[in-house]
Amino acid sequence: MYAIIATGGKQYKVSEGDVIDVEKLDAEAGKQVTFDQVLAIGGDSLKVAGDVASASVEATVMDQGKAKKVVVYHFKPKTGYHKKNGHRQAYTRVKIEKINA
Repeated sequence: MYAIIATGGKQYKVSEGDVIDVEKLDAEAGKQVTFDQVLAIGGDSLKVAGDVASASVEATVMDQGKAKKVVVYHFKPKTGYHKKNGHRQAYTRVKIEKINA
């Protein structure tokens, strides 16, 4: 059985036992989180819309982290304009424990 959940403006296909990185959540390591925005549940048949209105996905927060640095470089020709910035996106690593259909 799998579920498609939405969190942080992105959609993820998850199954029980999966470990995924999602946009930063406000939770400490070891805490339980629930994803209520379930878009679809698949298995023998696919359930969508009204069939998954009360569905949820439970997960445990494993840790918080930052992704590798992405270099952002701006350059405009003929003017001597150079600007270099870096960005590290924060994420939360969660383990999917249970899909409540």
